[in-house]
Amino acid sequence: MTPTLAIIGGLLGAGKTTLILAAARILEGRGLRAAAILNDQSDDLVDTHLLRASQIACDQVIGGCFCCRFPDLVSAIGRLAAFQPDVIFAEALGSCTDIAATTLRPLQGSGPFRVAPLTVVVHPRNPFADPHLDFLCRHQIDEADLLFERADDVASWLDRALSATAEAGAKRITVDYARYAEAEAALAWLNVRLIAHADPPISAPMLVGPLMDRLEQQIRIVHLKVFAQSEAGYLKASLTGNAEEPQLEGALDASPAARHEILINLRALHDPAIVREIIVRETSSLPATIEWQRLECFRPAPPVPYHASTES
Repeated sequence: MTPTLAIIGGLLGAGKTTLILAAARILEGRGLRAAAILNDQSDDLVDTHLLRASQIACDQVIGGCFCCRFPDLVSAIGRLAAFQPDVIFAEALGSCTDIAATTLRPLQGSGPFRVAPLTVVVHPRNPFADPHLDFLCRHQIDEADLLFERADDVASWLDRALSATAEAGAKRITVDYARYAEAEAALAWLNVRLIAHADPPISAPMLVGPLMDRLEQQIRIVHLKVFAQSEAGYLKASLTGNAEEPQLEGALDASPAARHEILINLRALHDPAIVREIIVRETSSLPATIEWQRLECFRPAPPVPYHASTES
């Protein structure tokens, strides 16, 4: 059977990974295999760890969006072929647009897979008051073949996305790439990996909860994800904006542990240097000894598609 490649777009925090997880469970119930490709400006992705913890074969494209790292996307698709998936979900970078022209259509006919219609997950906070987020979200929605909202039925969407008669890449948009670069550069992009050594031992919720509360009070959050792994299990917590309720998955009632591996992915409308300073201060105040393994915070570089869009 020829596998289907389904690209999923949508703004940071829209719920793309949640949709992929739900769709993968439905496919498993139908006797089909799902795999996934994650995409980010950097490495150490919370969602990659979450998918692996959920027993889903996955790969990732880092250092830029699918359009800018197109050969890496093709390579990731090839690596996942070893798992013989029936469907490969490719989750696009949350600040990326013009995907149909620079990624989806160039993929059509390029490999042993069928390209599904471009799905965009509509962010529940759309429309946005912030002009940068509004620009990105509006263009993502405009180019979508299919839209998915949180109240929609996942199985019905999946049937439409995998239909052999569904048209892929039908929408054509014009993107001002200077404005696009400006919108992406408004975001601070932070990825952290650390180990927290707690004496006495502490549970993951008691580490993660207070940390997220303090960050929310100081940073304009677009999307915050924290993944904590210990011998007691894993906990993933995410926040899609200030004054929002966090979404929690994993071992909420986990026993205290002495060692926690923690990943933090934060995208914020904030100055990267200030975000870095806040992260260092607040993580250092946790009731544990912090062993830093990775800390980077930056603004994304302007997008330069491998296949230049002729529509922009």
